[in-house]
Amino acid sequence: MRSTGSRYRVFTDEQWARIEPLLPSNQGRRGHPFGDHRRVVEGIAYRYRTGIPWRDLPREQFGPWQTVWKRHRRYAADGTWDRVLTQVLAEADAAGMIDWAVSVDATIARAHQHATNTTRPDQDTGGRANHKKLPVTEVEPPGHGIGRSRGGLTTKIHHAVDGRGRPLATIVTGGQRNDGAVLAQVLAEIHVPRPGPGAARTRPEAVIADRAYATGVIRTELRRRRIRAVIPDKKDQIAARQRRGSRGGRPPAVDGQAYRRRNVVERYFALAKQWRGLATRYDKLAITYRAAVTVCAILTWLRA
Repeated sequence: MRSTGSRYRVFTDEQWARIEPLLPSNQGRRGHPFGDHRRVVEGIAYRYRTGIPWRDLPREQFGPWQTVWKRHRRYAADGTWDRVLTQVLAEADAAGMIDWAVSVDATIARAHQHATNTTRPDQDTGGRANHKKLPVTEVEPPGHGIGRSRGGLTTKIHHAVDGRGRPLATIVTGGQRNDGAVLAQVLAEIHVPRPGPGAARTRPEAVIADRAYATGVIRTELRRRRIRAVIPDKKDQIAARQRRGSRGGRPPAVDGQAYRRRNVVERYFALAKQWRGLATRYDKLAITYRAAVTVCAILTWLRA
């Protein structure tokens, strides 16, 4: 059951009990051990759910906003949220809950002016240290993951979701990046350990995607990895094949019944963007924005 005063909370007691042991305590390091884990994590979720500035977090509910921000910043830099999601995915896979017919797509988020008053998007920020006092495993991508597209300064979230629309992998890039060019990186992010002996699962049974992914390079790579491609041809590819007649070769087979399931990724985007801090990007750093996307993914699996 959720505690009283729960309009500020998104995690039930049962859900919190699952992730609390996975969060670092800072024991054995310099400084005080982390305290009030739940209050801080609920503050992180509340900020992204409402889209308010960090300074406007209700102090009586979540404590000093600086503590909430610094904890999120640290967890984003050291990969804590990715490790939590990996463990949640491992438990789900052990229970047979993951549908490995994976749908892939991307969605655009407008970058607010507060997210863009830093290094300009056309300048390289890749490999830059995040903070000399923080343990760094996540590297800030070029241009802070903000690019120029027809919609202005935007960020693109690339997701791979399972057959029931629950996220398995996330990549954040500039909004101008082509969806298909990032597919290999998205699939490389799928990593679900097994509870017993054996390698982690990294290969879906099928990849379901729209025509933006219909390239020969992608089909060849999926074939090499023995992943079934459910991707329809582009209209110009169909026309070119018809013009060549018998020399055009056979069109790729597409399972129409399986392709109908592609909308699960669109439904997840609609769900995630109910968090206003994800629908519009306010974060200057791509790693903190991606970490918030990961927190939303963790909550989605816990609810499952």
